Amino acid sequence: MTDVSENVSETRTADLRVRPATTDDRPAVERLWLMFRHDMSEYQGGLPAADGTFRSERLESAFTGDGWAPYLLTRGDHLAGFAFVRGLDGPVRVLNSFFVVRGARRGGVGLRAVQVVLRRHPGRWEVAFQRANAGGAAFWHRVAEEVAPGEWSRAERAVPGRPELPGDLWLSFTVSG
Repeated sequence: MTDVSENVSETRTADLRVRPATTDDRPAVERLWLMFRHDMSEYQGGLPAADGTFRSERLESAFTGDGWAPYLLTRGDHLAGFAFVRGLDGPVRVLNSFFVVRGARRGGVGLRAVQVVLRRHPGRWEVAFQRANAGGAAFWHRVAEEVAPGEWSRAERAVPGRPELPGDLWLSFTVSG
């Protein structure tokens, strides 16, 4: 008997595309960034500025910084999310920001997209998330186990410049080429 949930997941990811984001994509990624930062404000306590925007240094770095790469996730003609990678010019890559639009979650889109991004840059990886983000924690532990079964580690690190916040949890693993 076929598992219906597997068929639903396959359907949701069948038209998933993960591609480098270009400068032409930047306005769309900026709008996705607002959704991402809104979601993260629940765990990081950040509020938008008077103009309704959130801090965007990482967004700027993703498009202009050395060693960074922005990716856009789409399903058919629709935006599904983004991924920002940093550290491409060093020994450890960091999945700096990863976001899947709520309407595309829980169907395998995030797992498949992150696997594509990780495999494009084989080597040592790290990803951080907030301890209070139970859904994110479950997702990232699943990712680590999928890409490096039994060969990953977790550590808590202080948030730089934010001593009032609890430390982030960091997962470390290696992705084969």
